[in-house]
Amino acid sequence: MTENRNPKREANRFVHSDLEIPICFVFRISYSVFLPVLACCALLSCLAGCQSSSQAEPEQTASAADPAVRVVAARPVRKTLRLESVQFGWIEAFERTPLWAKLPAYVEKLHADIGDRVEANQLLADLSIPEMEDELHQKEAQVVQAQAGIEQAAAAIRAAEAAAATAQAKIAEAEAGNIRAEGDYQRWKSQYARISSLVAGGSLDRKLEDETRDSLQAAEAARGEARAKVESAKAALVEKQADVAKAKADEALARARLQSANADVARQKTLLQYTHIRAPYSGVVTERNVVRGDFVQPAGAAAAKPLLAVARTDVVRIFVDVPEMDSPWVEAGRPAHVGVQALADRVIEGKVTRTSWLLGANRTLRAELDLPNPDGLLRPGMYATAHILLQDRPDALVLPQSAVAGSGKQAFCWTVRDSKAVKTPITPGLQVGSEVEVVSGLKGDELVVQSPPGSLREGQTVEVTP
Repeated sequence: MTENRNPKREANRFVHSDLEIPICFVFRISYSVFLPVLACCALLSCLAGCQSSSQAEPEQTASAADPAVRVVAARPVRKTLRLESVQFGWIEAFERTPLWAKLPAYVEKLHADIGDRVEANQLLADLSIPEMEDELHQKEAQVVQAQAGIEQAAAAIRAAEAAAATAQAKIAEAEAGNIRAEGDYQRWKSQYARISSLVAGGSLDRKLEDETRDSLQAAEAARGEARAKVESAKAALVEKQADVAKAKADEALARARLQSANADVARQKTLLQYTHIRAPYSGVVTERNVVRGDFVQPAGAAAAKPLLAVARTDVVRIFVDVPEMDSPWVEAGRPAHVGVQALADRVIEGKVTRTSWLLGANRTLRAELDLPNPDGLLRPGMYATAHILLQDRPDALVLPQSAVAGSGKQAFCWTVRDSKAVKTPITPGLQVGSEVEVVSGLKGDELVVQSPPGSLREGQTVEVTP
């Protein structure tokens, strides 16, 4: 006899037939071990069934029996959407300079105190270093001494040049004597030759020849002496010329000493200028750590501290840290405005002046805004809120976020046409707060459901309430 079988039931049996034997077997072995496995299998079967049913479920549309739904609807709004990065920051002075002592000194007088407005190069404090003042007097005396040395060297040059001139004159005198001696020698030489010939011919007595020879020899000796005097005068001239050169070298040395002494005086005066503490620029004295009579140490000493500090306040800087997601749009020149917590009713327009370009360890970008501060109301240390414009959409078509369902290419809104709900695909753009820009999909004259209920269906009758 053929058995009647239900195909659906057989299918179920086939699906669970693998479980029938293991269930009996496992129950015999250990009920507590098999129970979690059974639960997991059942859960997976349910999930698979749910997924299949959801994928297969067609989009539901309203029927004539569906009741009318009351909704609030309005047309999209045309407006400018501005996406801003709102970050908290703080104010700092554009410049702040601590003023230190250059040398160990005593505070002689203070000319300014905290809160005083000062001008550039204005004297703020006088320090006293008595030993340096004495050293300056000593170096100034060395300058006078060096100047006297130059005068002495100049006088020595004049004396040496006079002596050289005298030596030159003696050379001329010796050369004249040499010429005279040479003339006498030539005369006696000629006389001796003439007399010798006459004596040889027997015309004159030999005694006269001897006398002439003696005179010739005397003239020859005189000529040698005159030549020696010329050489001696020339040697004396060389010596005097050397004296002149030495005197000039002494003068050059004296001038170098004067230059060195002047340099020492200038350096000492420069060091003493550090005893006059002046403002580096116009601003406000924000710190004072000394009083009159205090002994102060130079910068770098263990117990050193600045005497005063001056801050420039005509321009201030706002420092903010921009998150990574906003950083691509933040660059120099980006418009911004700043609100100050202590000045609740004041908004200051400005721009991003500079950025660090790279992100820090906390994944934020350091941005700085320079703001004019002519009235001095913005004070360093105040908290500030910077609104940096990231994107600007003028004349954008805007819907409230509650009217937009889905996202990306699946985004849509519900419009009302002939009292019926119409599912209208849209392309969303910039979102600012609870407002969303509609790039495409709407013309602007549609009635859009502002907060559609989840049960709303395509073609369902709707009643628009004001």
